[in-house]
Amino acid sequence: MITEVPLLVTLLKLVDQIPEPNQPQKRGRGRPKTYPDRLIVKALLVMVTRRIYSAYGLLVFLEQDTLLTRQLRQQLSLADGRCPSRRTWERRLQALPDTLPGLIGALGRHLVNLIQPWIQTGRAAALDSTPLRANGGVWHKKHRAEGNVPHSSIDTEAHWSKSGYHGWWYGWKLHFACAVTSFWLPLAAELTVANTYDGHIAPALIRQLPAEVRYVLGHRHYDDEANQIHTSCRLTNRFLVTTKAGPYPHTDDGSSVRRVFHQLRSKAIEPFNGSFKILFQWHGQVPVKGLQQVRLFVLGAVLVYQLLLLYQFQAGLPLGKRIKPLFQAA
Repeated sequence: MITEVPLLVTLLKLVDQIPEPNQPQKRGRGRPKTYPDRLIVKALLVMVTRRIYSAYGLLVFLEQDTLLTRQLRQQLSLADGRCPSRRTWERRLQALPDTLPGLIGALGRHLVNLIQPWIQTGRAAALDSTPLRANGGVWHKKHRAEGNVPHSSIDTEAHWSKSGYHGWWYGWKLHFACAVTSFWLPLAAELTVANTYDGHIAPALIRQLPAEVRYVLGHRHYDDEANQIHTSCRLTNRFLVTTKAGPYPHTDDGSSVRRVFHQLRSKAIEPFNGSFKILFQWHGQVPVKGLQQVRLFVLGAVLVYQLLLLYQFQAGLPLGKRIKPLFQAA
């Protein structure tokens, strides 16, 4: 008889080990929630891992009579056996994206406490963003200005943006903070429409960083005195180190130090952007439409990646190695 716990079930159990975020939301008006938020997060992890993008699809998957689904139903039910209805799943999943950045930050801090990634290196974190293309067609600026949606496949909540490396794209932007260490360790994340300025999201990412972080590394768009990035770093006793505009090589004071930090930042976060999209097969387009739905599944994927690292740590496996076959095994 096979008694080994499936990997996906193990990942769901790890959700209970995530500490409460620093600023838990106050309970709103109305009756208390029947199903705890952690149960809804577990359902999201199942959906991300199995590429299920609707509450109806989740219920159809759970109706299968297999060893895995029997254990999953147990994880997604209350102690008395009650399980959310389709409408409850839809309503609770729709409200979940706003809580995911705090949960990702809490798990990132928990991983740092467990793994101690900066024992032999400087305590730095790197900021960056990466584009994600919208599902369906693109809404050209001319048609947007006219209010004309020429095709039903267009996600009208997405937007245009441009970068020197990726060129123009229509869709979304995933904002990341990663630990500067020997493996890719996400510490904070948020998703916005593509035309959101990186500097506007950076303060929220910085607030989620572990207290041990002393250096915040970023490209030159984060070096803007008009926003709150410098203030956020000063209030938390951190140093912001960014690249500078102008022709290379720079010869000003501190250029050699910045060059070292820039190399560390490039290795810490830029390759992760591509690997993350390959892992979840999002190099083409994201699988869902609408800002809240995209936030739900993209931030849920970041949480899955963090839980895989937690699983590797507890299982004594090399951290950050062979993540893709591990994810496929789930």
